[in-house]
Amino acid sequence: MEHPGFFNRVGPFSLAEIAKATAAELGRGADPASLIQDVRTLTDAGAREISFFNNRKYADQLKATHAGACLVTSAFESRVPDTTARLVTADPYRGFARALALFYPDSRFSQGALGARHGVDPTAELEEGVVVEAGAVIGPEARIGRGTRICAGAVIGYRVCIGRDSYVGSLATVVHTLIGDRVIIHAGARIGQDGFGFAMGPSGHFKVPQIGRVLIQDDVEIGANSTIDRGALKDTIIGEGSKIDNLVQIGHNVVIGRHCVIVAQVGISGSTELGDFVVMGGQSGSVGHIKIGSGAQVAGASHPSKDVPARARVGGTPARSLTQWGREIAFLARAVKRGEKDGADEG
Repeated sequence: MEHPGFFNRVGPFSLAEIAKATAAELGRGADPASLIQDVRTLTDAGAREISFFNNRKYADQLKATHAGACLVTSAFESRVPDTTARLVTADPYRGFARALALFYPDSRFSQGALGARHGVDPTAELEEGVVVEAGAVIGPEARIGRGTRICAGAVIGYRVCIGRDSYVGSLATVVHTLIGDRVIIHAGARIGQDGFGFAMGPSGHFKVPQIGRVLIQDDVEIGANSTIDRGALKDTIIGEGSKIDNLVQIGHNVVIGRHCVIVAQVGISGSTELGDFVVMGGQSGSVGHIKIGSGAQVAGASHPSKDVPARARVGGTPARSLTQWGREIAFLARAVKRGEKDGADEG
C-alpha cells in the first residue's frame, strides 16, 4: 500500500499567487493564471510543479528540467528552458522556502504523536506480537509489524511505519520515517526531525520547510543518541545492512548505501551520497553535496571536501590519499626532529 505522506498539501496556486508569496516577478511569457500543484527538485518536477535554481553546480539539471515554473535570478533567466515559466527573484532559495510554506502550511513543525496520550492511538495498526513497554507513545495511523518491541518512553510519530522484528530503544523518537524489518534503533536516537535548512540573509534567516522523509532499509542498526534528519524535498536514505554507531549526525537528503559502517561521532552534511560498503572512522565528517564511492574508507578525524573515488583510502583535513597523508606526517616528524637537534647543537 502506498504511504499517504506526512504533510497535507494545499493548492493549486496560480503563478501570480506564487510570485506574490515568494516576492518574485513573472518572467517573459509567463501566464499569471497558469496553475501549479506542487514543489519539486529540478530533476523531479513536471509540468504542473515549480522548482528553483541557485547553484551553478546544477546548471545541467536546469537545462534539462521539465518543471512548469522555476525560481531563478535574472542572471540565469535565459538558461531556463522555453517550456518552463520564469519567476525572477534575487534569492531563489528564499523563494523556494516561501513556496514550500505556501503549499505545505503544516510543515513548520514535525508531525509527532498528534495528541495521542500515553499508549497506543486507536487509529494505529499493530500486528500480533508487537510489544509496547510502559510510557511509550504510538501516534495516529502508525503501523508496526509483528515481533517489534517499542521500549519504555519511546515516541513513534504520526503515520510512521516500522517493519517486523525491529527494536526501538528507550526514549528514542521516530517521526516522518519508514523503517524495514530487523532494524535496531538504540536508546535516545532521534530520527526524522527537521533538516538544518535556512535561507540566510541580512534580514534574518528564513526557515526552509523540510517535507521529505527518512527511509531505513532492512537490517540497519542505529546507535544511541544518533540523529538522522529527514529530507527537504527528497528522502534521507539508510541502505540495507548499514551500521551506525553512537552519537552520529546524518544531515538531510543524505544517501547511505548498503552495508556501510559509520563510527562514533561522525558528521555527514546534507546531500552527501555514500556508495556501498563505505567505512567512515570515528570523528570524521564530510562537507555537503559530495559523493564517497563504494568501498571507500575515510580515516578517523578526517574530512573529505570533494568527491572520494570508489575503493579509495583517504585521511587528513582536507582528506587526501592515505599514502600522501602518511608521507606528509612523516616529513613533518622529520622536520621537527631536525629542528630539535639543531636547537640542541646551538645550545
